[in-house]
Amino acid sequence: MWALQKVAGLTRDGIVGPATSAALDAGVRPTPRTTAGRVIEIDLDRQILLAVDDGVVTRIVNASSGNGETYTAQGRQLQAITPTGSYELVRQIDGMHESTLELGSMYRPKYFHKGWAVHGSTSVPPWPASHGCVRVSNAAMNWIWDAWGAPLGTPVVVHRS
Repeated sequence: MWALQKVAGLTRDGIVGPATSAALDAGVRPTPRTTAGRVIEIDLDRQILLAVDDGVVTRIVNASSGNGETYTAQGRQLQAITPTGSYELVRQIDGMHESTLELGSMYRPKYFHKGWAVHGSTSVPPWPASHGCVRVSNAAMNWIWDAWGAPLGTPVVVHRS
């Protein structure tokens, strides 16, 4: 529900009230930035992940990216940002993986830039809350891996609306 509310520019409350119902009935759908191939698009302003096939949005997923705060990991001060740009999936782990920075567990991560990944999580609030990775639900991550298929080399475009 949050993904639809984000796309429609509504309050992110997870409740199907009149405005959310109207957006659902209207088939509100974002316009992807890419037009060719299978692409993962991440809209940081709306906190959504789009699965795009040849310019058509296949699925819209609630996401949570870097919250911009400063944190300490392994004695270093870092900022929780998700970098914008065009990347591709370069590494993946089919299972639970512990962050090398000791920041927690990631479910079935697919890395797109250095240590940044799209990964499943049991905590995916409708606002930026991560250390920089893009969190989606474990069910969404299973869909990306098992049904949609995003092999290594799949383009990932991270942008602001």
